[in-house]
Amino acid sequence: MLRLKYMETIVENKGAYRKYQILEKIEAGISLTGREVKSIKSGRINLNGSYVIIKGTQAYLIGTNIPAYQPNNKTSKYEPDRNRTLLLKKSEIRYLIGKSQQKSLTLVPLKVYTKRGIIKLEFGIVKILSKIDKRESIKKKEVEERIRKIFRG
Repeated sequence: MLRLKYMETIVENKGAYRKYQILEKIEAGISLTGREVKSIKSGRINLNGSYVIIKGTQAYLIGTNIPAYQPNNKTSKYEPDRNRTLLLKKSEIRYLIGKSQQKSLTLVPLKVYTKRGIIKLEFGIVKILSKIDKRESIKKKEVEERIRKIFRG
């Protein structure tokens, strides 16, 4: 029996989990060209330093690098760092406009994955962690690790 994978993660922005406190996660489609789809499915996408902005009634993915699928066969018009439109409902965009206008909240991409063969982006409404918060989370992880070691052996 052939089983289809429901969801397969292609790339994850692990730095976002360290730098930000994730308040909410949202799924969106991405408007891509055929060559970009092939490149992403082969794992060639970089989310570091990218973010999501809302302009008017559209959401855009800014700063994401998707290199050409075949570098030797690349057209002169291809831009690996172009802004890509996110596919969201109007109600979701209105909700995001309200959230992004709140003080110290940002929209950051967390991961790119395929869902039933379609490429999706998961981005989060995040709050930047201060140094004190980062230290507290490190201490908490160390305490949990010590507890696990004690119970193991």
